[in-house]
Amino acid sequence: MKFGVVVFPGTWSDRDCGWVVDQVLGAHLQYLWHKDTDLKGCDCIIVPGGFAYGDYLRTGAIARFAPLMESIGEFADRGGLVWGICNGFQILCESGLLPGALIRNASLEYRCE
Repeated sequence: MKFGVVVFPGTWSDRDCGWVVDQVLGAHLQYLWHKDTDLKGCDCIIVPGGFAYGDYLRTGAIARFAPLMESIGEFADRGGLVWGICNGFQILCESGLLPGALIRNASLEYRCE
């Protein structure tokens, strides 16, 4: 199986995901730059965590417009496997690949209960 790990400006766990794919799973790894449109024959796409584009506007709001996201959407529509980890999950929600939206909690403060 060939895994593609998406790289956005600001993401930091792309290399961690790549290490797991290569060293733990022993699978073929391909890094995919956000400005590309070619998924390079990958069987599974991982959208990793980090802070894509610094998350300055809203988490994933800018990343969803990256050229690669359109290709990922088409891939998912054909039944392709797509994983979103942390910020990657938020990007998938913003892109419409997952239903719903992430919203702020009522207190606008971090809560750990």
